[in-house]
Amino acid sequence: MSGARRAPLNPTIILMEDTPAVQPEATRVTRSKAQAKANYDRLSKFYDLIAASEKPYIDLGLQILGLETGETVLEIGFGTGRAILAMAKAIGDSGVVCGIDISEGMLATAREKVQQAGVSHRVELSCEDAAALPYEAYAFDAVFMSFTLELFDNPQVPVVLAECRRVLKDSGRICVVALSKPAHSGIAVRLYEWAHRQFPVLVDCRPIYLQNELYAAGFQPVNIIKKSMWGLPVEIVLARPVG
Repeated sequence: MSGARRAPLNPTIILMEDTPAVQPEATRVTRSKAQAKANYDRLSKFYDLIAASEKPYIDLGLQILGLETGETVLEIGFGTGRAILAMAKAIGDSGVVCGIDISEGMLATAREKVQQAGVSHRVELSCEDAAALPYEAYAFDAVFMSFTLELFDNPQVPVVLAECRRVLKDSGRICVVALSKPAHSGIAVRLYEWAHRQFPVLVDCRPIYLQNELYAAGFQPVNIIKKSMWGLPVEIVLARPVG
């Protein structure tokens, strides 16, 4: 595995914010992991069509992650493998891309894409739970998550981020793309959270306080991009370990 390199940041999109004094709580996730796995297994064959609107935000996240040749990177919740292919191209033959996902269906779909792209020799995918990553400490230069962290219930979010911190090099970085919970929720967020509570398996994610969660897990956000998708706030945050 290579030494970590720091990617240049774009100063036009840095929005530094103070560490919050109080940690608010997002809406709870009530469906089980078994239900999530079964649901994404069913959706895996046509998930690219369902989640087409996520692509610009994922691409922007990969842009600020700034992978370089020879780096080692982990994606948590790789889905159908869209970001995996882009990362495999960025790190070249001397790098390694690892990915985990809870869904066997997603794993099969992503592996097929990886094989077709001819990058199987530098991509390692497996079906795992992000709350217990199967990797040694300080194994990765970078960690990437897109529209995944908000799938975990509130008590599990810090567990997942703690695992990310454990496997990330001290000089590494993490980029998280997620639906974000604003201080004052508009009608779109309130309607979405209502649907999440009424249909917890179908609408199984919800906006989270992403920056707060990263601060609490020992990360310092260094690049924050705020966007909107269908009226829902999206944050793309690049952060580095503190200390």
